[in-house]
Amino acid sequence: MSSPDFFIRVATPRDAGQLDVIYAHYVRDTAITFEYDVPSISEFATRIHNTLSFYPWVVAEAPNGTLLGYAYAGPFHARPAYDWAVETSIYVDNDVRRLGLGTALHNALLQSLQAMGITNMEACIAVTKHPDEHLGNASVDFHHKLGYRMVGRFEQCGYKFRTWYDMVWMERIIGQHVTDQSAVRPFLEVANTVGALKPEA
Repeated sequence: MSSPDFFIRVATPRDAGQLDVIYAHYVRDTAITFEYDVPSISEFATRIHNTLSFYPWVVAEAPNGTLLGYAYAGPFHARPAYDWAVETSIYVDNDVRRLGLGTALHNALLQSLQAMGITNMEACIAVTKHPDEHLGNASVDFHHKLGYRMVGRFEQCGYKFRTWYDMVWMERIIGQHVTDQSAVRPFLEVANTVGALKPEA
């Protein structure tokens, strides 16, 4: 398939139906997510709504309205000293993978987080010593190319499809760490300053 035309915008809970379909493949057929059951559309809409209460959630949309992928961030840890670090996730429709969507979504997410004042992007990634039909290690390679470094590995901590998988943390520093660090701003307060996002009509 050739590279699709698309733009990136802020998600809304109305996108839940299409995004849930994209995510369903990863739940049912892969160990990329350790979730066992596909969430309902209403649950997915709630996840989008709750994330956007502070953090970014962006989607890649084709000109015909079809959603091709999404990316979002959430708290790395609940305690306030961790406010400047986030955990990130990116999912692309399985039919349009390896066409640049993941990188574009990541870059929009990165710009959004920088505008908020975030300093650390953390990625939790399932990995395997023995690639199988449910999991390879392409996500690690993808994050390396985006400037992440490996910071930790947990052995056989995830069980799915009657198989034990490892999990790694990868990290990218995207802001300065200073002693008089400013408070992080909510995403929706800064979204209109993010050049990678399509302006609201």
